[in-house]
Amino acid sequence: MSTALKELLDLPNLPQLVEKARQYLQEEALRREQFYDDIDETVKAEFINGEVIMHSPVKRRHNNARKYLSLLLDVYTRSNNLGEVQDEKIMIHLSRNSFEPDIAFWNQEKAKDFHDDQMLFPAPDFVVEVLSPSTAGYDRGIKKVDYALHGVAEYWIIDPVENIVEQYLLEEGEEAYHLHGRKEMGDEITSHAIPGFKIPVSAIFSASANMAALQKM
Repeated sequence: MSTALKELLDLPNLPQLVEKARQYLQEEALRREQFYDDIDETVKAEFINGEVIMHSPVKRRHNNARKYLSLLLDVYTRSNNLGEVQDEKIMIHLSRNSFEPDIAFWNQEKAKDFHDDQMLFPAPDFVVEVLSPSTAGYDRGIKKVDYALHGVAEYWIIDPVENIVEQYLLEEGEEAYHLHGRKEMGDEITSHAIPGFKIPVSAIFSASANMAALQKM
């Protein structure tokens, strides 16, 4: 039993708090449905703990890191029939929150039921978020917690300024990530959720290194 749950169970007014929470979550669910009705393909927004979070355009270095890694992942997974990779505008529908990660991968078993008109997707097996000043708090905070709680086996946080990849893994039976490693330029990184996917870190940040990795792949 978690410490937070134990502390909650010890409160004498627990029934009243549970009822208030239930009412709040019902109202929040209605706001999330309205959020889905209001947004369209021109808007990058997320629904996080009851609030609509709008995102501004990203810098070139951010977009390049996402683009280079997404290309490598897509080519590799399609070539090996491992599943499906989507990026940037795909909405992940979790129990409370709705995120648009920079990159997501689902294994073949999950992806086989996806259809072309689908707009909301289940928790992936692998997620990547590229840091920016406005999103870093979410990427390292609520998203990291929520992805783990929903069984996303592997989570990469990419820093496009320092050219670093933080690799987080979820052990079986656990509900929180552990840091597997911090990879820098000159290192290689190997995915645990995507069998056989191994690339030089430079291929995420350098156009020439990306092309070399693609040709090798």
